Amino acid sequence: MLEQLQRDGVLRVSDLTDALGASTVTIRRDIAQLASEGLVRRVHGGVALPDGGSERDDPDTSTIGMLVPSLDYYWPHVARGAEEAARELDLRIVLRGSSYETEDDRPQLARLVDQGVDALIAAPRMDVPTAQRTIEWLAGLGIPVVLLERTATAGPHHAHLESVVTDHAQGAGMAVRHLTGLGHTRVGVVLASASPTRPHVRRGWLEAATELGLDVSDTVDTTVPDARSPDCRTAVDKALDRALATGTTALLVHADAEAITLVQRCEERRIAVPGDLSVIAYDDEVAGLFSPALTAVRPPRRSIGRAAVRLTADRLADPRRPTHRLVISPSLRIRDSVARPR
Repeated sequence: MLEQLQRDGVLRVSDLTDALGASTVTIRRDIAQLASEGLVRRVHGGVALPDGGSERDDPDTSTIGMLVPSLDYYWPHVARGAEEAARELDLRIVLRGSSYETEDDRPQLARLVDQGVDALIAAPRMDVPTAQRTIEWLAGLGIPVVLLERTATAGPHHAHLESVVTDHAQGAGMAVRHLTGLGHTRVGVVLASASPTRPHVRRGWLEAATELGLDVSDTVDTTVPDARSPDCRTAVDKALDRALATGTTALLVHADAEAITLVQRCEERRIAVPGDLSVIAYDDEVAGLFSPALTAVRPPRRSIGRAAVRLTADRLADPRRPTHRLVISPSLRIRDSVARPR
């Protein structure tokens, strides 16, 4: 590689894979090693000698590949935040959408790498058998990788990958504390079963309730199918039956669609919201548009995207900096669906 650089000055990764008969991952790993030794400079899509510039390492051509699991809920706000930060830093985002049903995100990530991106921002699925193999592969790419709303470790020493996440547990705790501040002593939780955010929200609910001395053994603690599922209505009815039987007067519901389904079912069953049952939604995508407008925990979606791009840019500028893991707090938006218990 160094011999070819002495001759040509700048080389693309694709040129090196053809010339040396090595994989893209191997070439990028070697470039990272040589760059850490000060022997080469990374440039967009390739490598150059450390002395002398080239139009290819102009910062406005640096490209970040970004893979998110959805382009129609939650993640568009994250992507817009990333685009805003990229424009400010003269970077370019190549956005790709995956799916919560995808068993393996690696093929899409590999295509981004093959296109010559300089870094990756990704929210891979962590609940599939291929998850750890994908994480190990990402850790060995030789380019900056930042996880979005995910945390993971790789290698024999379980080194952390860089990440930006929302403190969902804190958000749930804020909701519980607001409800107890109004006088509620039985606060339950209803969670969308398929959401990767579910365990964090439940943990925050449980920790806050325990700290506040609430009895969670005799309240609502359940999951429901996606609001689009025909089984969701039945599951919501069971949750409401449990609330009535246990004297539960407030519920934290993730996500918005499931919260709206629950409140609509309350109307049909003549359960007054917030008179008989206070409800706080978690996500705040459309909670404020409903009637009554739902009090909701709002994750910092746009800030998450912005922070991920800035973290990536810092890593591109200084490959030797320590690993950074950022945690950003959500906010609580008070609206019309909570009140003091009767």
